[in-house]
Amino acid sequence: MKSKGLLSILTFSEKRKDILFLLEEKPCTLSDIKDYFNVSSPEISPRIKEMLACNLIAKTDKNYQITPIGRAIITHFRPFLEIIETIENNESFWEDHYLGDIPQKMLDDLRDLKDCKVLSGSIENIYESHKIFTENISRSSHLKGVSSIFIPTYPDFVVGMAERNVPTSLILTEKVFNKVRDEHRDKLEFYLKSPNTELFVVDDVKIAFVVTDVFFSMSLFFNPEAYDPRDDLVGYDPSALKWGSDLFDHYKEMSTKITSI
Repeated sequence: MKSKGLLSILTFSEKRKDILFLLEEKPCTLSDIKDYFNVSSPEISPRIKEMLACNLIAKTDKNYQITPIGRAIITHFRPFLEIIETIENNESFWEDHYLGDIPQKMLDDLRDLKDCKVLSGSIENIYESHKIFTENISRSSHLKGVSSIFIPTYPDFVVGMAERNVPTSLILTEKVFNKVRDEHRDKLEFYLKSPNTELFVVDDVKIAFVVTDVFFSMSLFFNPEAYDPRDDLVGYDPSALKWGSDLFDHYKEMSTKITSI
């Protein structure tokens, strides 16, 4: 069968795809497959015949099982489906925002954010959004973050973490750093002298996020000139935390460490 026919077998039918995933786990009889999907033979048999003809599955005695070709295809097919699902889960977030400062290597692993949700801080619930953020921070034992925006309440917030000896590593853009230095010098000096803090400065980037051992939260710009203060992409699973930590490391390599002012 031509490759475009094989591609259609997997992409144009949820049932065929799901059968392949099921047989990846273990061989099944026709009754097993029918029971799993709660369907009748006339509904499932044509799908099975198509997959047999494509050498995606094979029949041995009464059992259907995935073939080596089927297993090779699904190894590459699953990441494709996962990144599609990741984008579709929060489609407007990815479509409406500027992604130019997320490195391609991180976008290639975007499926790690599959279980993240967009928390929208409308005027009606902006305080609720902030409450969730601070609650997540209060449960965290360390924090890393990148900020290209200045929020007036954050200097006090960060100083409070330093007072509690929470390991904190921050990367600020040069403009944000200069504003903090000029308007909150005492707080900045306290932060820099604290034993469990780090501060770095990076050239202008259009992204803001924090990652801790509890959660990852990222906000973006609509375009390089307009920050979106309402929508945060938030995740709690290990893959999202690792993605956020890797993104932080990317910016850390581009940054200059600040030890005094």
